[in-house]
Amino acid sequence: MLIDLQNSYLVQDVRDALGWPPIWRLDQVMTECRELAESARSMSVPVVYSRQLPSPAGSLALNPRSARHRRLRAPLLPRLTAEDRLWRSQIIDAVAPQPNELVIDKTRHSFFAYTELDPILRSMGVRRLIVAGLQTNVCVEATVRAGLERNFEVAVAEDAVSTDGPALHFAALNAMRVLYVEVAPWRELIVPGAAWDLAYRTPNYGRDPAYWSDPNMPMPR
Repeated sequence: MLIDLQNSYLVQDVRDALGWPPIWRLDQVMTECRELAESARSMSVPVVYSRQLPSPAGSLALNPRSARHRRLRAPLLPRLTAEDRLWRSQIIDAVAPQPNELVIDKTRHSFFAYTELDPILRSMGVRRLIVAGLQTNVCVEATVRAGLERNFEVAVAEDAVSTDGPALHFAALNAMRVLYVEVAPWRELIVPGAAWDLAYRTPNYGRDPAYWSDPNMPMPR
């Protein structure tokens, strides 16, 4: 599953206006996502893309705090033509889907929310998900959590995801590890018959060692 690899990440004007920094190591992630997709195709593993689009309901569909943020930042936003908005919504050429591959539009962070992804995966007989794309702590993590709730076995390709910076990226990976998500380089995850057992043989696996040893440790200030 390749999450939101869209042209909007190639230009920074809207992100700057909203106060969002550039995506950390974007070029490297695009390369890893392309090679992951190519490897999957060579093994006849289905590749499914998500594409984030605004809801037809506009601001009515936004979380109230998100809507307020966008309203306050509106004077800073560039004026985009319909053609430019269409281009920004498309999948980046470097990781473009093949003609027979699914691209499913979504309006929420989770790929599963209000889409037909779940029944489609069930129809394909899918039980395991390798999740890659953007952003680690937002749509990737939301999709991972939703997949776990639906009893899929979920892994995150740690070298094929990124977000606004390394601190958020690594914190999100550790948060997902606590949920027994397999977090590893995609080349380890896609091997046929891979055990996906790091959570059971890695000490602490994403937790501070004090998590186990000091239940009375004070909360950080």
